[in-house]
Amino acid sequence: MDKKNGFFGIIVVMFASMAIASLWNVIPQIRDSIHYILDPILGSLLDLNLTFGMLGITLIITLITTLIQKYGTDQETLKKLKNDQKKLSDDMKQYKNQPDKIMELNKKQFEFMGEMMKHSMRPIIYTGVPLVLLFRWFVDYFDKMADFRFFGFLTWLWMYLIFSIIFSTILRKVFKVA
Repeated sequence: MDKKNGFFGIIVVMFASMAIASLWNVIPQIRDSIHYILDPILGSLLDLNLTFGMLGITLIITLITTLIQKYGTDQETLKKLKNDQKKLSDDMKQYKNQPDKIMELNKKQFEFMGEMMKHSMRPIIYTGVPLVLLFRWFVDYFDKMADFRFFGFLTWLWMYLIFSIIFSTILRKVFKVA
């Protein structure tokens, strides 16, 4: 995927996601369609046990996004870029007392960051809209409850974010995702 087409796809997904989120309550067919699909699946899982259901849903979503990240990107190129970036970081530590050399290495590091971003953004095209739809569904599902907190203090969003980071770290190691 070249740079122009990759960023164009991401921009399209971003605008589609914003449109869906803003039209969720305006066009009932969007909301009703998603509820028709997710209520019997995810809703029933949450109805069985809210905490374990949310953990299960978070694990499944994180597994799917991790697999999309692994198979939707060029893992060899990403690993090479990460290794090159690590070497560059080591070089920066070595030349910490030489500002001119540090500036040169910083410039190279910014080039690596752009290249890494270009290679790792493709999965957003595949996951952006479904995640927005899922989050909108979560908002509707948890709005029906009277200020429910997981473990006594976490909202559904914090529960999802914290456990998706934990699950993602584990799954990325298991599946050797760059």
